[in-house]
Amino acid sequence: MINIHVTTRNGSPIDLSVPTGRSLMETLRGGGIDDIAALCGGSCSCATCHVYVEPSAYLEDISDGEADMLDSLLHQKENSRLSCQITVTEGMDDLRVEIAPEE
Repeated sequence: MINIHVTTRNGSPIDLSVPTGRSLMETLRGGGIDDIAALCGGSCSCATCHVYVEPSAYLEDISDGEADMLDSLLHQKENSRLSCQITVTEGMDDLRVEIAPEE
């Protein structure tokens, strides 16, 4: 189990202790974070799972498809990611995630 520290859209902090192997999107939704709509079900085609992630060194590089989807967002930041494109791994213990504003 690893720890993920989440800040919801309304600023509430939530700490989750989660298993590895699932997408961050599935992990957040399974942990009761309702701010993640995930309308496309994790196929990288809607950006309703947009999050800001710190530290970004834990993550794999952004794919071209994810980068294209992020480029279309109004609230994109340097540490923006789509949570459906991140697999939770052991190296992510104490990952900090903020749910991005709704587009």
